[in-house]
Amino acid sequence: MQTIEEIEKIIEENMAVMLYFSAPTCNVCHALKPKLLDAITTNFKEFKITSIDVSIEQETAAHFNVFAIPTLLIFLDGREFIRKSRHMSVDEVVREIERPYNIMIS
Repeated sequence: MQTIEEIEKIIEENMAVMLYFSAPTCNVCHALKPKLLDAITTNFKEFKITSIDVSIEQETAAHFNVFAIPTLLIFLDGREFIRKSRHMSVDEVVREIERPYNIMIS
């Protein structure tokens, strides 16, 4: 478990950050997470990935305005770049990250 301050520091100190909000009772979350993690780590080496269990960390979820799960937040250069909730495809997420990410690391 990480504090809001620790998560904010991760976002500030890393070029590319993914926050993944889920809960143990969410079947979609569990099906999506391994596929998403694999796609992100395979395609984008610089990403720092943090998982947040909203059943334990309600305050953190509220801080980031996350009220549905699964929710994915992508931060590039300290700014929120992508926010996806519930229905998302791994390919769609990868496509949306690809161009700006490649520009940042080149």
